[in-house]
Amino acid sequence: MTEPRVHRDPAFALLSLYETALPEVYGYLLSRCGDRTLAEELTSETFLGAVRACRKEYAPAVSTGWLIGVARHKLADHWRRKEREERGLRLVHEEEDHTDPWDERLDALLAREVLASLGAHHQAALTLRYVDGLPVPEVADHLGRTVHATEALLVRARAAFRRAYQEKEGRDA
Repeated sequence: MTEPRVHRDPAFALLSLYETALPEVYGYLLSRCGDRTLAEELTSETFLGAVRACRKEYAPAVSTGWLIGVARHKLADHWRRKEREERGLRLVHEEEDHTDPWDERLDALLAREVLASLGAHHQAALTLRYVDGLPVPEVADHLGRTVHATEALLVRARAAFRRAYQEKEGRDA
């Protein structure tokens, strides 16, 4: 009778490196972000991400240098998330501070006609965002785009809508 084979978890390779790599990874992150709590969170995310990566079929060789690379990516992800949040807050704040009298004069029937005259990508973005009231990340999901690309698309779509609306409004007057 043969004994069942127990497969060793590939993430155990991290265990032997953990004690020496932890201060290196934490120090790397702390020196770049300057916030102990954030450095601790990102260090945890780094090691959790490393465990997941080690369990993949074609896992990379585990080393302190590789863990620093994972930490670098976690820090960059954090900065991107923070920038998106701040950009969103700036946009909300700007929308609150600046009332656009043009919005009050919008004729609903003319607006529908103008929307229908725009390209499909502009129609989709404007409808999802302003008719359905979805936040930009959800609009991005529906359109299969990044949040940044969707924000740029919305800027172009609003400009196209405004131009077409004003042209049509001028012809009808």
